[in-house]
Amino acid sequence: MVKFLRYLNSFLIRLGFNAKVISNLKYYPLFLKHKKEWLKNGGKINGNFMILDDYKKEAGINKGHYFHQDLLVAQFIFENNPKRHIDIGSKIDGFVSHVASFREIEVLDIRELKNNKHKNIKFMQADITQPCSDIGVTDSLSCLHALEHFGLGRYNDKIDTDGHKKGLKNIIKLIETGGHLYLSFPIGAKDEVYFNAHRIFHPKSIFLENDIMKKIKLKRFDYVDDSGELHLNVKLENFPNNLKYGCGIYTFNKID
Repeated sequence: MVKFLRYLNSFLIRLGFNAKVISNLKYYPLFLKHKKEWLKNGGKINGNFMILDDYKKEAGINKGHYFHQDLLVAQFIFENNPKRHIDIGSKIDGFVSHVASFREIEVLDIRELKNNKHKNIKFMQADITQPCSDIGVTDSLSCLHALEHFGLGRYNDKIDTDGHKKGLKNIIKLIETGGHLYLSFPIGAKDEVYFNAHRIFHPKSIFLENDIMKKIKLKRFDYVDDSGELHLNVKLENFPNNLKYGCGIYTFNKID
Protein backbone atom coordinates (compact mmCIF):
# COMPACT_ATOMS: atom_id res chain seq x y z
CA MET A 1 0.00 0.00 0.00
CA VAL A 2 2.80 2.39 0.93
CA LYS A 3 4.56 1.62 -2.35
CA PHE A 4 1.36 2.32 -4.30
CA LEU A 5 0.85 5.68 -2.53
CA ARG A 6 4.41 6.72 -3.33
CA TYR A 7 3.85 5.78 -6.96
CA LEU A 8 0.56 7.71 -7.02
CA ASN A 9 2.23 10.74 -5.46
CA SER A 10 5.03 10.66 -8.04
CA PHE A 11 2.52 10.19 -10.88
CA LEU A 12 0.39 13.16 -9.77
CA ILE A 13 3.44 15.41 -9.47
CA ARG A 14 4.45 14.55 -13.05
CA LEU A 15 0.96 15.55 -14.17
CA GLY A 16 1.36 18.91 -12.47
CA PHE A 17 -0.73 18.25 -9.38
CA ASN A 18 0.51 19.48 -6.02
CA ALA A 19 0.65 16.39 -3.80
CA LYS A 20 0.49 18.50 -0.63
CA VAL A 21 -2.72 20.15 -1.79
CA ILE A 22 -4.26 16.76 -2.46
CA SER A 23 -3.22 15.39 0.95
CA ASN A 24 -4.79 18.41 2.64
CA LEU A 25 -8.23 17.52 1.23
CA LYS A 26 -8.72 15.34 4.30
CA TYR A 27 -9.34 18.58 6.19
CA TYR A 28 -12.14 19.62 3.83
CA PRO A 29 -14.92 18.16 6.03
CA LEU A 30 -13.59 20.21 8.96
CA PHE A 31 -13.63 23.30 6.75
CA LEU A 32 -17.28 22.65 5.84
CA LYS A 33 -18.17 22.10 9.51
CA HIS A 34 -16.57 25.42 10.53
CA LYS A 35 -18.26 27.25 7.65
CA LYS A 36 -21.65 25.86 8.57
CA GLU A 37 -21.17 26.90 12.19
CA TRP A 38 -20.05 30.41 11.12
CA LEU A 39 -23.19 30.91 8.96
CA LYS A 40 -25.43 29.47 11.65
CA ASN A 41 -24.16 32.14 14.05
CA GLY A 42 -24.95 34.93 11.59
CA GLY A 43 -21.45 35.39 10.20
CA LYS A 44 -20.99 37.08 6.84
CA ILE A 45 -18.81 35.56 4.09
CA ASN A 46 -17.44 37.58 1.15
CA GLY A 47 -15.27 34.81 -0.26
CA ASN A 48 -13.66 31.44 0.48
CA PHE A 49 -9.92 30.78 0.62
CA MET A 50 -9.88 27.19 1.95
CA ILE A 51 -6.41 27.36 3.53
CA LEU A 52 -6.59 23.73 4.55
CA ASP A 53 -2.92 23.20 5.40
CA ASP A 54 -3.14 25.61 8.35
CA TYR A 55 -5.20 23.09 10.29
CA LYS A 56 -2.04 21.07 10.95
CA LYS A 57 0.64 23.80 11.02
CA GLU A 58 2.60 24.78 14.12
CA ALA A 59 2.86 28.40 15.29
CA GLY A 60 5.89 28.92 13.09
CA ILE A 61 9.28 27.59 12.02
CA ASN A 62 11.91 27.72 14.76
CA LYS A 63 14.68 25.66 13.22
CA GLY A 64 16.81 25.47 10.12
CA HIS A 65 19.81 27.30 8.68
CA TYR A 66 18.38 30.79 8.35
CA PHE A 67 16.36 30.86 11.54
CA HIS A 68 19.35 29.97 13.71
CA GLN A 69 22.14 31.82 11.91
CA ASP A 70 20.19 35.06 11.53
CA LEU A 71 19.21 35.26 15.19
CA LEU A 72 22.57 34.08 16.52
CA VAL A 73 24.76 36.46 14.53
CA ALA A 74 22.39 39.39 15.09
CA GLN A 75 22.75 38.70 18.80
CA PHE A 76 26.57 38.71 18.50
CA ILE A 77 26.48 42.09 16.76
CA PHE A 78 24.12 43.52 19.37
CA GLU A 79 26.47 42.40 22.15
CA ASN A 80 29.65 43.66 20.44
CA ASN A 81 28.14 46.98 19.32
CA PRO A 82 30.68 47.68 16.55
CA LYS A 83 31.37 51.17 15.22
CA ARG A 84 30.39 50.05 11.73
CA HIS A 85 28.83 46.89 10.34
CA ILE A 86 28.90 45.82 6.69
CA ASP A 87 27.01 42.83 5.32
CA ILE A 88 27.69 40.97 2.09
CA GLY A 89 24.75 39.23 0.45
CA SER A 90 22.82 38.01 3.51
CA LYS A 91 19.04 37.71 3.51
CA ILE A 92 17.34 41.12 3.66
CA ASP A 93 14.07 39.84 5.15
CA GLY A 94 15.95 37.88 7.80
CA PHE A 95 19.37 38.71 9.16
CA VAL A 96 19.58 42.24 7.75
CA SER A 97 16.17 43.21 9.11
CA HIS A 98 17.07 41.73 12.52
CA VAL A 99 20.14 43.96 12.74
CA ALA A 100 18.37 46.99 11.26
CA SER A 101 15.85 46.82 14.11
CA PHE A 102 18.49 48.09 16.53
CA ARG A 103 21.29 49.74 14.48
CA GLU A 104 22.50 50.84 11.07
CA ILE A 105 23.77 48.18 8.69
CA GLU A 106 25.46 48.67 5.32
CA VAL A 107 24.56 46.03 2.74
CA LEU A 108 26.47 45.07 -0.41
CA ASP A 109 24.85 42.67 -2.88
CA ILE A 110 25.30 41.82 -6.55
CA ARG A 111 21.52 42.03 -6.91
CA GLU A 112 19.62 45.29 -6.81
CA LEU A 113 17.28 46.26 -3.98
CA LYS A 114 14.36 48.39 -5.09
CA ASN A 115 12.33 50.72 -2.90
CA ASN A 116 14.61 50.54 0.14
CA LYS A 117 13.17 53.11 2.55
CA HIS A 118 14.42 51.79 5.88
CA LYS A 119 16.72 54.39 7.45
CA ASN A 120 18.95 51.75 9.07
CA ILE A 121 19.62 49.83 5.85
CA LYS A 122 22.24 51.48 3.62
CA PHE A 123 22.35 49.53 0.37
CA MET A 124 24.93 49.45 -2.42
CA GLN A 125 24.92 47.13 -5.43
CA ALA A 126 28.40 45.65 -5.87
CA ASP A 127 30.24 42.45 -6.80
CA ILE A 128 32.58 41.47 -3.95
CA THR A 129 34.47 39.02 -6.19
CA GLN A 130 35.89 41.87 -8.27
CA PRO A 131 39.21 43.60 -7.40
CA CYS A 132 38.83 45.64 -4.23
CA SER A 133 41.12 48.49 -3.14
CA ASP A 134 39.42 49.22 0.21
CA ILE A 135 41.37 47.85 3.17
CA GLY A 136 40.41 47.86 6.85
CA VAL A 137 37.28 49.98 6.49
CA THR A 138 35.09 48.24 9.10
CA ASP A 139 35.40 46.57 12.50
CA SER A 140 32.52 44.17 11.83
CA LEU A 141 31.39 42.27 8.72
CA SER A 142 28.96 39.45 7.98
CA CYS A 143 28.36 37.19 5.01
CA LEU A 144 25.68 34.60 5.80
CA HIS A 145 24.71 31.82 3.41
CA ALA A 146 26.06 33.74 0.42
CA LEU A 147 29.69 32.71 -0.18
CA GLU A 148 28.62 29.31 -1.55
CA HIS A 149 26.90 31.03 -4.51
CA PHE A 150 29.77 33.25 -5.71
CA GLY A 151 30.68 32.53 -9.33
CA LEU A 152 27.96 29.97 -10.08
CA GLY A 153 25.81 32.35 -12.13
CA ARG A 154 22.67 31.78 -10.09
CA TYR A 155 22.19 35.51 -9.53
CA ASN A 156 23.38 36.47 -13.01
CA ASP A 157 26.90 36.85 -11.67
CA LYS A 158 29.96 36.09 -13.78
CA ILE A 159 30.89 32.39 -13.98
CA ASP A 160 34.05 31.94 -11.92
CA THR A 161 35.18 28.62 -10.44
CA ASP A 162 37.24 30.57 -7.89
CA GLY A 163 34.48 33.08 -7.12
CA HIS A 164 34.19 32.01 -3.47
CA LYS A 165 37.96 32.34 -2.97
CA LYS A 166 38.12 35.80 -4.54
CA GLY A 167 35.09 36.95 -2.59
CA LEU A 168 36.47 35.71 0.72
CA LYS A 169 39.81 37.39 0.04
CA ASN A 170 38.13 40.76 -0.57
CA ILE A 171 35.86 40.31 2.46
CA ILE A 172 38.81 39.79 4.78
CA LYS A 173 40.59 42.83 3.31
CA LEU A 174 37.66 45.06 4.32
CA ILE A 175 38.03 44.23 8.03
CA GLU A 176 40.40 46.18 10.25
CA THR A 177 42.80 44.45 12.63
CA GLY A 178 40.89 43.30 15.71
CA GLY A 179 37.57 43.34 13.86
CA HIS A 180 35.04 40.52 13.61
CA LEU A 181 33.97 38.41 10.64
CA TYR A 182 30.73 36.40 10.80
CA LEU A 183 30.62 33.82 8.04
CA SER A 184 28.21 30.98 7.30
CA PHE A 185 27.70 28.50 4.48
CA PRO A 186 26.48 24.93 3.85
CA ILE A 187 28.73 22.24 5.33
CA GLY A 188 28.94 18.50 4.80
CA ALA A 189 31.28 15.51 4.84
CA LYS A 190 33.07 16.68 1.68
CA ASP A 191 33.37 19.61 -0.71
CA GLU A 192 30.68 19.50 -3.41
CA VAL A 193 29.32 21.74 -6.16
CA TYR A 194 25.66 21.75 -7.19
CA PHE A 195 25.53 23.89 -10.31
CA ASN A 196 24.15 26.50 -10.44
CA ALA A 197 22.64 26.45 -6.95
CA HIS A 198 25.39 26.29 -4.35
CA ARG A 199 28.54 24.71 -3.00
CA ILE A 200 28.86 22.57 0.12
CA PHE A 201 32.13 22.80 2.03
CA HIS A 202 33.78 20.48 4.50
CA PRO A 203 33.93 22.69 7.62
CA LYS A 204 37.74 22.65 7.68
CA SER A 205 38.35 23.21 3.96
CA ILE A 206 37.87 26.96 4.33
CA PHE A 207 41.17 27.14 6.17
CA LEU A 208 42.95 25.70 3.13
CA GLU A 209 41.51 28.11 0.57
CA ASN A 210 44.32 30.68 0.39
CA ASP A 211 46.96 32.58 2.34
CA ILE A 212 44.52 35.32 3.28
CA MET A 213 43.05 32.93 5.88
CA LYS A 214 46.25 33.42 7.89
CA LYS A 215 45.02 36.93 8.64
CA ILE A 216 42.02 35.74 10.66
CA LYS A 217 41.64 33.49 13.69
CA LEU A 218 38.64 31.32 14.53
CA LYS A 219 36.94 32.59 17.68
CA ARG A 220 34.01 30.18 17.78
CA PHE A 221 32.20 27.66 15.62
CA ASP A 222 28.47 26.90 15.74
CA TYR A 223 26.54 24.75 13.33
CA VAL A 224 23.07 23.62 12.31
CA ASP A 225 22.67 19.90 11.66
CA ASP A 226 20.66 18.08 8.98
CA SER A 227 17.52 18.15 11.13
CA GLY A 228 17.72 21.93 11.55
CA GLU A 229 18.89 21.95 15.18
CA LEU A 230 21.53 24.39 16.43
CA HIS A 231 24.75 23.27 18.18
CA LEU A 232 26.48 26.07 20.06
CA ASN A 233 30.20 26.76 20.48
CA VAL A 234 31.47 23.41 19.20
CA LYS A 235 35.13 22.52 18.73
CA LEU A 236 35.78 22.28 15.02
CA GLU A 237 37.54 18.94 15.42
CA ASN A 238 34.34 17.52 16.96
CA PHE A 239 32.32 18.17 13.81
CA PRO A 240 30.26 15.07 12.87
CA ASN A 241 31.45 13.79 9.49
CA ASN A 242 28.06 12.33 8.54
CA LEU A 243 26.32 15.65 7.80
CA LYS A 244 24.91 16.04 4.30
CA TYR A 245 23.64 19.62 4.31
CA GLY A 246 24.31 21.45 7.55
CA CYS A 247 25.23 25.08 8.09
CA GLY A 248 28.53 26.18 9.60
CA ILE A 249 28.48 29.52 11.46
CA TYR A 250 31.99 30.91 11.98
CA THR A 251 33.10 33.86 14.10
CA PHE A 252 36.60 35.11 13.25
CA ASN A 253 38.89 37.84 14.55
CA LYS A 254 41.14 39.75 12.15
CA ILE A 255 44.68 39.39 13.52
CA ASP A 256 46.74 41.09 10.82
